[in-house]
Amino acid sequence: MKKDIDYYLSKGFDRRTAEYFASGRKTILAVEPNRDFTLTISFDNGERRLLDMKPMLKNDTVFKSFSLWENFSRVYLDENHCVSWDIDPNIDSNVVWNNKVDLCPDGCYIDSVEITAY
Repeated sequence: MKKDIDYYLSKGFDRRTAEYFASGRKTILAVEPNRDFTLTISFDNGERRLLDMKPMLKNDTVFKSFSLWENFSRVYLDENHCVSWDIDPNIDSNVVWNNKVDLCPDGCYIDSVEITAY
């Protein structure tokens, strides 16, 4: 079966997610933190998109410590092109896996909006 939008809709995906997967998965090439707690993310299809992180930076979540600019601004891309933060910057997250919080490229694309003007 061809994996078009209808295929993904039949699997229970919402329309936005179905459209994303039907058009092909994207790879993140760069991420930049913004002072308003958004991320500017560059994808391999040439798009630059804006991801609002404020709804995720709440108490009782893994993102709570990143509600401080000095922590949020430490964002980086890991070896899998995931948007990542180290909870403790003095610990190597490749050694201590539970020190890292990350977002997958698929979710970053689906939950962000395209930046149309630079």
